[in-house]
Amino acid sequence: MYKLDFKVRDYECDLQGIVNNSTYQCYLEHARHEFLLEKGIDFAEYHKQGKTLVVVKAELEYKFPLTSGDSFYVTVEPSKEGRLKFVFNQNIYRKEDDKLIVKGKITGVCLINGRPAVDEAMDSFLLSDS
Repeated sequence: MYKLDFKVRDYECDLQGIVNNSTYQCYLEHARHEFLLEKGIDFAEYHKQGKTLVVVKAELEYKFPLTSGDSFYVTVEPSKEGRLKFVFNQNIYRKEDDKLIVKGKITGVCLINGRPAVDEAMDSFLLSDS
């Protein structure tokens, strides 16, 4: 399981003093991109090659809010769903007590020339990690 550490910045909080719900998606996306880089998949380079990794579905369950200054981490666990889809099961935990903050399931596909297609590099680590 991949894990990436973060810290909440003041400007990520709303008037209630908690992290805005849309910001959690940014945390999840950043962790996915870092995970992919570690696996040798450069998101920007892929796009230059005509391969576009896109999110087709995002399911998030907000369990508990984070506030300014909180340290937390995001986990990434990839898997395959069918022939074309890949899934990133991702959770956000507050560091001090490992409290579950957000539970997420992000589903994506690789588009080549605008059509969903199997990408061998993605499959090689998705199938080996599942």
